[in-house]
Amino acid sequence: MLVIAATDLSEQALLGVIDAFVLREGTDYGHRDISLDEKRDRVMQLLQAGKAEIQFHPETDFITIEMR
Repeated sequence: MLVIAATDLSEQALLGVIDAFVLREGTDYGHRDISLDEKRDRVMQLLQAGKAEIQFHPETDFITIEMR
């Protein structure tokens, strides 16, 4: 597993990783509907605060965001 800094990705690639994460089944945010932009912002804040990290698993070619 490799940890990838958000700053190492282009804006478009980072947005793709975040979208794949927030749109993944099982990432519901509770009883209130939250817009895609709000979800993106929350994940970006977690990445910037060091509370989450981007992980790439080369053996499966899978990239995800994990909370620390």
